[in-house]
Amino acid sequence: MNTCSENYRLILKHLHRALLRAGRAETDARLLVVSKTWPADALRPLCDLGHRAFGESRLQEAEEKITLLPRALEWHFIGHIQKNKVRRILGHFGILHGVDSLDLARRIDSIAREISSRPGIFLEVNLAAEPSKDGFSPEALRRDFAEIAMLRQARLLGLMTIPPPGDSPEQARPWFRKLKALRDELQSAHGVPLPELSMGMSDDFEIAVEEGSTIVRVGSAIFGSRPA
Repeated sequence: MNTCSENYRLILKHLHRALLRAGRAETDARLLVVSKTWPADALRPLCDLGHRAFGESRLQEAEEKITLLPRALEWHFIGHIQKNKVRRILGHFGILHGVDSLDLARRIDSIAREISSRPGIFLEVNLAAEPSKDGFSPEALRRDFAEIAMLRQARLLGLMTIPPPGDSPEQARPWFRKLKALRDELQSAHGVPLPELSMGMSDDFEIAVEEGSTIVRVGSAIFGSRPA
């Protein structure tokens, strides 16, 4: 078995142990393999192990890759979504993790109606107001949420965040707690289910799972350093 497959199995073990520590069921969170920058051949061993969900952030690269791999795979777009590329993205991806504005949500919903697509969307929240990151501020999301919740074609899955960089994974915990608290607040205020929390990456996914994540995005811990 190659190193990639071994790493994948190890990540699954850590994921399941984190769920156990949190008193959650083994099926309460799942792994999204972040495959951006890696060729189709690097993904095949994971497909052979039965993995189906992969995350990409570069549209042209993903379009080429998707044609080479099994049709049954589930593709998530995890990068910044440019409005002029929404139609192309929806042609290949069923789930979008980076919906960062009301205008973008409206455009996704409109184009999804035109092409009879039912994309799942995560609303990206920039909890720490970092200038280098996209996303709703908590205040903007509270203001715009009622209108987003009225969208009919796009399926509102939940919230997503990437915490500020820290010296240890434990420093991410307060940010994951804040996202979960915001999700719970919005659900309660609007009566709209938000079942998913997309949070946690290679360095901090176990902390994220302990704090309620339902989908973790892991790439480098499986594949190693990205190719140049």
